[in-house]
Amino acid sequence: MRLNIDKEAALAAAQLETRRHFLKQCGSGLGALALQSLLSSCGLGGSTPAVSNPLDPKQAHFPPKIRSVIYLHMAGSPSQLELFDYKPELARWHGQDCPQSFLEGKTFAFIRGVPKMLGPQGQFAQRGQSGAWVSDHLPYFANMADEVCFLKAMHTDQFNHAPAQLMMHTGTPRLGRPGMGTWVTYGLGTENQNLPGYVVLTSGGKYPEAGKSIWGSGFLPSVFQGVQCRTSGEPVLFVDDPKGVNRDLRKASIDAINRINQQTYDEFGDPETLTRMSQYELAFRMQLEVPEVMDISREPQSIHQLYGTTPGQVSFANNCLLARKLVESGVRFVQLFDWGWDSHGSSSQEALEVGFRQKCRDVDQGMTALLMDLKQRGLLDQTLVVWSGEFGRTPMQENRDNRPAPFMGRDHNPSAYTLWMAGGGVKPGFSYGQTDELGYQGVEGRTHVHDFQATILHLLGLDHEKLTYEFQGRNFRLTDVGGKVIRPILA
Repeated sequence: MRLNIDKEAALAAAQLETRRHFLKQCGSGLGALALQSLLSSCGLGGSTPAVSNPLDPKQAHFPPKIRSVIYLHMAGSPSQLELFDYKPELARWHGQDCPQSFLEGKTFAFIRGVPKMLGPQGQFAQRGQSGAWVSDHLPYFANMADEVCFLKAMHTDQFNHAPAQLMMHTGTPRLGRPGMGTWVTYGLGTENQNLPGYVVLTSGGKYPEAGKSIWGSGFLPSVFQGVQCRTSGEPVLFVDDPKGVNRDLRKASIDAINRINQQTYDEFGDPETLTRMSQYELAFRMQLEVPEVMDISREPQSIHQLYGTTPGQVSFANNCLLARKLVESGVRFVQLFDWGWDSHGSSSQEALEVGFRQKCRDVDQGMTALLMDLKQRGLLDQTLVVWSGEFGRTPMQENRDNRPAPFMGRDHNPSAYTLWMAGGGVKPGFSYGQTDELGYQGVEGRTHVHDFQATILHLLGLDHEKLTYEFQGRNFRLTDVGGKVIRPILA
């Protein structure tokens, strides 16, 4: 019996060494090799070397103007015609039929037939030394007009919320691309290894229409995606140790899991395994720093009065204060999304004379305090603060189903909107671009979403054409195949 076993072992060894056996029996192995090659070209496999931490600081393409970005997005798109783009001619047109030239060849989200023109629903005045037009909807912000750079003729390709939000933050209206903050942390890493490089805060009661995809990782490793934090309860879900688990036991368990993950990576070479390992380690380090950074109750009363904050509540003002604390602690990219800015006039909540005014009150003090606080701490010179929606609003009143809305409201307008930027690298007290006399579309200094994205990357020291990632056989970038840095606004 022993002899037979020895003969069988010798025969098996001989078979393994013959060319015929290799070609006949190892076809699946050749196929696996071919598949691995294809996956590598799609960014799904390959021989990516192990690194200590994907979020380690990386060298910029050229010297940056800023260290970090705070992006304030008003989901639903506030009306520029009630806030920053003063059009006295539009007031004279109030109640008249919309010019036919405004309607020909245009597609609207809700307007049908011939709508009436709608004059500005706010009182405008020129503010500060710059003379920037700001309405009475934002009395706090009006005092900071000289710190701000306005882009008055922004335009986008999309006229519905979710695609336009995706366009604004991922560079395309389709799902599956990385968010802007993801690209930034991929390109630069982060300075504080105990905190995420990219943090997201939300207010307004709902997520933006495009959902969490606008701060997702897309085809980039998921370690670079936005980490959503909360202003009540645990700052990050499950950041606390389970009952009965101490710090040493948690570290021992992570070390054991990551030894297994390292073996898996050594065998298969999947870069997402490295991401998983980095996320375990980051989560462990976050337990020490996140609770302190996210606790605004320790701020002095003077700061709470400045921002209008109440610890423990979910509010835009609280998130503005948290944004300052996060960039002060070395977080690279912080995004605040505030929902509820859609102003169609179909209800009091969406009415320019009711809900819109309330939304302005909700954000005015907090965003103004953020600028003031950053400046008094010497952080505004190294931080870029951005405020925007995803598109603009029409100069005509919405007439859904060819009937006037019950309240004052405006439809979506991708052809013209206003956003502002403040801080390092941009000219303060400066306005760039101009719309026509009724505020319908840009006529001078028009800027596209991709131009805006290229400019933010430029201020961070990144060339938008060089910040790429290979996926499915081609190099992708945030600005797709467009985008030019808006040089007239650079300081």
